[in-house]
Amino acid sequence: MKTFYWLVKREFWEHRGGFLWAPVITGGVFLLLNLMGIIGGEVIGAQHGFHFLFNDRIHILDHALTAEEAAKAGAFMDVMMYSTSFIISVVLGFVVFFYCLGALYDDRRDRSLLFWKSLPLSDTATVLAKVVAGTLLAPFIAVICGVLTGIAMLLLFTVALSFHGIGAWHLLVYAHPFQVIVNLIGSIPLYAMWALPATGWLLLCSAWARSKPFLWAAVLPVVVGVMLGWFNLMGTRSVGGGWYWKDVVCRILLSVFPGSWLGASSYQSVSSGAEHTLDVLDLGSAYSVMAAPSFWIGAIAGLALLAAAIWLRRWRDDT
Repeated sequence: MKTFYWLVKREFWEHRGGFLWAPVITGGVFLLLNLMGIIGGEVIGAQHGFHFLFNDRIHILDHALTAEEAAKAGAFMDVMMYSTSFIISVVLGFVVFFYCLGALYDDRRDRSLLFWKSLPLSDTATVLAKVVAGTLLAPFIAVICGVLTGIAMLLLFTVALSFHGIGAWHLLVYAHPFQVIVNLIGSIPLYAMWALPATGWLLLCSAWARSKPFLWAAVLPVVVGVMLGWFNLMGTRSVGGGWYWKDVVCRILLSVFPGSWLGASSYQSVSSGAEHTLDVLDLGSAYSVMAAPSFWIGAIAGLALLAAAIWLRRWRDDT
């Protein structure tokens, strides 16, 4: 167990730029853009005699909130914290995608594989350490950065309102940062299982390809899909194509993006209001995807792909 811990830590050290600094920089840029927007709005407002932070419902800050208003205010602030986590999770998806794609290929390219094979480390432990680093450690860091960025954004807007004599500090008590953290961290195991087809496929391509693993990982499934579409165009209706793009291509390429298990109906609920967004992002709603047979079929396929990647690493050194 101690050896496995150091293997995971080694992955963090070697890929600190993607695992740590990518979400930190993304959050910092997001805050900077919001600050620039506030300053720009204040300058434009001063020139034209209006304040961009105000609207016809700003009176909610001037009196004691009812239970319904407090719930709406809390839900709105929770959604703001979720929104920053969503932006960082998009960056996380790209980080995990290219990390898995190069995890085994880079070891062969720079010949460091020969050094690691000289140590008493099994191929299984090495590959699984890369999976844990990409699907558990990296999302955990991204969640912490996302929540902290969301809290900082709430404080930023509260300070901006206070410059206009509007005390919005009391509204912060209606936010639920700990619940947001629990929901986001609690969804990390779901993400790790959901992303198994993608991590398995990308690691398999990384272990197998002698050059340009991205082309093998991305172009090959797309070419197969185009061929299926061509057969359908020629009238061979027995060869379905829609299921392939949804259940194969999307799972082996896009499931590294957190929240990709949400269906179209879930995104429609998110766009309908803050309360619906919190319902969709609740752990119970998130883990309901495990009731679908396709979830477990993808997980089993991902484990098979990982086993193939481990087997390939035992002999594929390009020497």
